Amino acid sequence: MWTLFRLAVDSTRSNGISRALARAGLGPAEDRGAGTGPGLLVFDAVSTELCDLVRERSRGGIERVLAVAASRSALRSGDAWLLLHAGASDVFAWDHSPHPAAEIAARLDRWEAVDALARSPMVQESLIGQSPAWIRGVRQVVEVGRFTDASMLITGESGTGKELVARMVHALDARATKGELVVVDCTTIVPTLSGSEFFGHEKGAFTGAMAARDGAFALADGGTLFLDEIGDLPLALQGELLRVVQEGMYKRVGGNTWRKTRFRLLCATNRNLVAEAMEGRFRKDLYYRIAASTCQLPSLRERAEDIPLLARHFLRARWPDGPEPPLDDDVAELLLTREYPGNVRELRQFVTRIASRHAGPGPITVGDVPADERPAPAPAAASWHDERLEQCVRQALARGVTLRGLTRAVGEIAIRLALADTGGVRAASRRLGVTERALQLRRAAGRKVAEREVSTLGGDSA
Repeated sequence: MWTLFRLAVDSTRSNGISRALARAGLGPAEDRGAGTGPGLLVFDAVSTELCDLVRERSRGGIERVLAVAASRSALRSGDAWLLLHAGASDVFAWDHSPHPAAEIAARLDRWEAVDALARSPMVQESLIGQSPAWIRGVRQVVEVGRFTDASMLITGESGTGKELVARMVHALDARATKGELVVVDCTTIVPTLSGSEFFGHEKGAFTGAMAARDGAFALADGGTLFLDEIGDLPLALQGELLRVVQEGMYKRVGGNTWRKTRFRLLCATNRNLVAEAMEGRFRKDLYYRIAASTCQLPSLRERAEDIPLLARHFLRARWPDGPEPPLDDDVAELLLTREYPGNVRELRQFVTRIASRHAGPGPITVGDVPADERPAPAPAAASWHDERLEQCVRQALARGVTLRGLTRAVGEIAIRLALADTGGVRAASRRLGVTERALQLRRAAGRKVAEREVSTLGGDSA
């Protein structure tokens, strides 16, 4: 159910929008109170209050919020980007097209279909995570995989799950006569045999070619070709690949017959192909061809809140008959604070090493952690603050800032950082150790103080 919530919209115009939505088959529940999305937000001006509302309703982009201006005059240049950054899924004006209600209905239908697939067991059991960055990526993978036949370039650091994403795109592909997924690791291709690997060869084409052989282009016909680490593909082969992708035709090595092939192309790399192309190490024309859609997978440090979910998933694999043992607090803390240069792949290996040492029915304890992975004990007098904080306080006092001003400033910084890191009031309040109501009151009080200060400055300048 989609919720309709409004912000300072003229009642006559608002009622007209509601009637148009009803005619388009949308009957969202009316909601004037606090809460979270999914929802349709109608507004008449972009303001700090509106951005805060979008951020709260969308939980930093996790819930879908469609922000619709009551008129084009309500959207100034750059406002739409501001609302997208706050967490809106889309932004436009009611009168920007002849049929806005149908446009809204189509978007909501698509988003519901995408989110239903993203929540399905098939996706959830493979692409694991609940962080905002991961949810956005999964939604993109689902939408491209199911609702388009576009090629996709999947980028990200080593170990972030690029091959898993490619396999999911292929699994979601809705082609009725979909063929197989063919995986080619470009880092293992021998230059002298690369032509045969992709194009196949005829019998006798070269020494050792005792029989004809199909290459990746033939095997992927009607299906999906996944080129892992395409940034390692030699330049000469990049040109040949581009020709096949554009024309859908190729010849076997040693053959004279043109053969047809049609496949969906998925590519992955941990390199910056734009920079590679600027340096002449990757063909620009091939880059634009393979990057019809791009998916940048976040590193594990950018989605640290997913570590407990991933750890439980890897533990369940070790205890398939269940239940998997819980983690003692110190072990759980280690998993969260440890660095993972190898990302999810390294986390899996780490959890597997710990699990292999565990015996008995009880929780996994610190003794199960391998000796070379145990953190050094912290000094007894260690503290979260250091001389850098003391220096900042000293400078503020020298400038005449009072204790009250210091307390307010530090509190506002902590609130802003907690909201930015967690994406929502509920999670931020837990991190700050306060109730949601207390956090909302603190933010409201901060806005009023800021407004009074601006008003005072305006009066002085006059």
